[in-house]
Amino acid sequence: MAGEIPPAQPPPGPPPRPLLWRWRRNPLRRRTDVLQAWLGLGLLLAVLAVAPVVTVLVADAAHRHYEDTARHQTLTRYETTATLTRDAPRHPEPGSDEEKKTRYPVEVRFVTREGRTRTTRTEVQPGLTAGNEVRIWVTVDGETTDPPLTREEIRSRSMGWALLAAIGVALTGAAAHALATLALRRRNLAGWAASWAETAPRWTTPT
Repeated sequence: MAGEIPPAQPPPGPPPRPLLWRWRRNPLRRRTDVLQAWLGLGLLLAVLAVAPVVTVLVADAAHRHYEDTARHQTLTRYETTATLTRDAPRHPEPGSDEEKKTRYPVEVRFVTREGRTRTTRTEVQPGLTAGNEVRIWVTVDGETTDPPLTREEIRSRSMGWALLAAIGVALTGAAAHALATLALRRRNLAGWAASWAETAPRWTTPT
């Protein structure tokens, strides 16, 4: 229809910034912009160089630590047979995948290496009855405990520490960049304030 007013258009967004705009020459570029660009590049290269080294060192240290732990556990723990003194609860969904993963704490009786009979509680499969036998791990003091670390557990824990180390290096680099950017921004604001203090009297009309 002639004379119809077109619908209002949304205001244009900010113009896209070129990726390397801080290195490009322009009259508005400040020395702090160049400094911030080089600082960001330096921190990025430092993180890329340091992260792999730290990751390998931490993974190796963690792997040796957990291997020593597993070796000590093997020397101070042993597996023995225990007998249930009462029935274990039955799972409400027999035959389900959940039942295969579920364990119930039940009182068991076992004999230590020294020949002493002891009772304790351990987690067993659902549906076991009194008199059934299960395998448990016991310390040299006769206390029930977990089995020694397996190779898979050692590898998994070592990789976990290595991943945390890599993330820590990256976060340290990001924090350093953020602090440096904040310091440069404060320097820019101080420079603008000083420049305005010199320029303002020339723009002020005496009354």
